[in-house]
Amino acid sequence: MRTEKRIFGDFGESAVCKFLMKHGFSIIERNYLKPWGEIDIVARKGEVTHFIEVKSVQCSSLEDVIHETGYRPEDNIHEAKLKRLSRTIQTYVLEKNIGDAWQFDIATAYVERSLKRIKIRLMSNVVLS
Repeated sequence: MRTEKRIFGDFGESAVCKFLMKHGFSIIERNYLKPWGEIDIVARKGEVTHFIEVKSVQCSSLEDVIHETGYRPEDNIHEAKLKRLSRTIQTYVLEKNIGDAWQFDIATAYVERSLKRIKIRLMSNVVLS
């Protein structure tokens, strides 16, 4: 059974997929899962494969999205998460024979509690350490 948190996360991921497609990306895969980690979205734009981690957060108003709490969802991607992501991306690259044309991106979905509006921010080419 899917938890409420998982349902909300899936909602945010779906919104990010629509955003990406609107901006010229094609979605290759969602929720690529290995025992050591998961990639939320694998997308392609031009010759580059993008591995995208999605962070979703609810807010009362998009206008006050960051000022409301001072919290930025992307700040929740801690060192252990980055290591798991790095290993999972390496596995995908080798498994699918991607080559060198790839990058890691973070998408943040700010969702109004009413679920009527969403603001998506994409941080491109984030360095995995």
